[in-house]
Amino acid sequence: MTAYAISEVEMLDETQGQRYRELAAASIARHGGRYIVRGAEPDVPEGNWPREQRVVVVEFPSMDRLRRWYSSADYAEALAIRDTALTRRLLFVDGV
Repeated sequence: MTAYAISEVEMLDETQGQRYRELAAASIARHGGRYIVRGAEPDVPEGNWPREQRVVVVEFPSMDRLRRWYSSADYAEALAIRDTALTRRLLFVDGV
């Protein structure tokens, strides 16, 4: 079953953010993932949404592949700079 990583992201540092995006994108591709939404500013018909936050949705073939990507040495380099590049809320969900 398809699985999705959904992120609510706020950039803290554009230079570090660009490096993070490059590293993350390469690791996602190597683990069979693909971006569905990348850095979108959502239209918010209900509720509150901070203007500076963006949305990212990445699709993986399965929850197992998503979890393997997240804990991989491939993605570790991106995670090492994440805290200086951005803040986020990250969700893993199964598709239907």
